Amino acid sequence: MHVDRTTTRPHGRRWLGGALALAVGSGLVLVGGAGTAQAADVNVAKNAGFENGLTNWACSAGSGAAVSSPVRTGAGALRATPAGLDNAKCVQTVAVKPNSTYTLSAWVQGGYAYLGASGTGTGSGSVSTWTPDSAAWKQLTTSFTTGASTTSVEIYTHGWYGTSPYSVDDVSVFGPDGGGGQDPDPVVPSTPAGLAAGTTTSSSVPLSWNAVSGATGYKVYRDGANPQTVTGTSTTVTGLTADTAYQFQVAATNAAGESAKSAAVTARTAKVTDPGPGPAVPKHALTGYWQNFNNGATVQKLRDVQSQYDIIAVSFADSTTTAGQIVFNLDPAVGYTSVADFKADVAAKKAAGKSVVISVGGEKGNVTINSDASATAFANSAYALMQEYGFNGVDIDLEHGINSTYLTKALRQLSAKAGSSMVLTMAPQTIDMQNTGTEYFKTALAVKDILTVVNMQYYNSGSMLGCDGKVYSQGSVDFLTALACIQIQGGLAPSQVGLGVPASTRGAGSGYVDPQIVKNALDCLTKLTSCGTFKPAQAWPTLRGAMTWSTNWDATAGNAWSNAVGPHVHNLP
Repeated sequence: MHVDRTTTRPHGRRWLGGALALAVGSGLVLVGGAGTAQAADVNVAKNAGFENGLTNWACSAGSGAAVSSPVRTGAGALRATPAGLDNAKCVQTVAVKPNSTYTLSAWVQGGYAYLGASGTGTGSGSVSTWTPDSAAWKQLTTSFTTGASTTSVEIYTHGWYGTSPYSVDDVSVFGPDGGGGQDPDPVVPSTPAGLAAGTTTSSSVPLSWNAVSGATGYKVYRDGANPQTVTGTSTTVTGLTADTAYQFQVAATNAAGESAKSAAVTARTAKVTDPGPGPAVPKHALTGYWQNFNNGATVQKLRDVQSQYDIIAVSFADSTTTAGQIVFNLDPAVGYTSVADFKADVAAKKAAGKSVVISVGGEKGNVTINSDASATAFANSAYALMQEYGFNGVDIDLEHGINSTYLTKALRQLSAKAGSSMVLTMAPQTIDMQNTGTEYFKTALAVKDILTVVNMQYYNSGSMLGCDGKVYSQGSVDFLTALACIQIQGGLAPSQVGLGVPASTRGAGSGYVDPQIVKNALDCLTKLTSCGTFKPAQAWPTLRGAMTWSTNWDATAGNAWSNAVGPHVHNLP
């Protein structure tokens, strides 16, 4: 994530091995034998497959979310993300019978994952087991015996500090019914009704339908195939061809299966209209974040930003007490004598052919856009900043969760005000772009027609899945190429994909790579040369380029990053 106004950063993996060794040595891993199942034994865990969101579960610091992918069975699973000093612990209190033995199990995938129970009333009162990173679903199992007066036990899962997100599905606490019973078996939901299409664009069709009782998700079919999984009762199908008729159907799903498809609705995409002048961004562009604060990196005025950078993201806008509204406060630490002096630097960069955008978010920045009112407030205030300071557009670097529906509305309102010359960039974290079901990916696809580039942050990440289903560790050519491939295969144009990396070892907590690694990855993606073990099925010569945090850390390191990567980007095919 982008580092904002601080000089200290966690280095999660440096002490991970020692911590885990200590945990194992102290008896943390207690895999007990299963008790003999009795006829009355049931799974006393509620919402054990996360088919009803996070009902019955509570996750620390908002670290958990119910997702539709990846799942082991049914339509839902838990995805929890450790961050900072939070290990993404999710808990549930289950009703148990005293003096009874229970087998605790769950299926996990992704980063380090722990499963345990506390308050058992016997022994130390706690049992747990764990597994390191696992690309495939793996079952964790342990057991516990309750005390003579124990009627409830807390079961939990958690990850490990500074490591990748983990997934959990199909939790089981198998033993005597403690009085709470078990979840009833689901039945296949009925067929959805009321499917209707809204106002289309040249590349998208909005759809909505009536909710179905017992459904945990829906599948939207286009021309009878290519189902898109959604959790709500509306979606926008994107990436369509202009002036073309499409047929849509929707089916309801839950753990028991999928309903029949609804009656079909036909919608025709709009014809392409003249979009006017496009953003003045080179075919291959270098993006750099400029720090409007002093955190130990070289302090720059905007005029000092290295000439290799084509897009300069001013970091960051500030939020106000009005949801969605942003303002810009020039930090005195940067050294400007007046706001007018800063505005003159923006104008000079634009005159030199550069795009200067205002970045929204960062590690500590949080702008909430979750309603029509907040979407409008964002659009109005962002456009006001563009008019006042001369910014070419905005960069979306929101790292604390987004709502794709309302962020899309906000960006479209802003685009309508600013016109087709607006530059729109995004800097999601790696977890945000693992599949098209994430809120960030959905937003990028929903605004694809006005989107300039997505510069995903390949740092502070940990291991992630590539488009070939294999797990890759950050810091390698494969990590850069196989994750970029996901974005392109998911629907972004190659020209909308950039590689975001730190400018120096001090620019992020982890993930710095030598500029040669970046150049090799760019060559692999555009020319199929200099690849690692992963090689794309085809070359994407229109790939946009690369991004770095930050121009200031680049200057601190003698501009080594921009001097090496900049010319390479500009000389791509």
